Amino acid sequence: MAIVKDPVCGTEVDTDAVNATVGNTTSGAPETDPSKGTKRFHEGQWFYFHNLDCRMKFVSEPGRYLP
Repeated sequence: MAIVKDPVCGTEVDTDAVNATVGNTTSGAPETDPSKGTKRFHEGQWFYFHNLDCRMKFVSEPGRYLP
């Protein structure tokens, strides 16, 4: 289990839970459970968020949350 901090609020996020496949779409793409967290690829790196609200805040102003 890998634990990282949500860059927006600092909540700990389990990356294994975020990446776990819970099913497949009708076209065969893997589905994940957003209640376990979510992620976003930004400037060559994955960032993990504990919920969609934090992810949207990051997407709108990534520079505010990056060191």
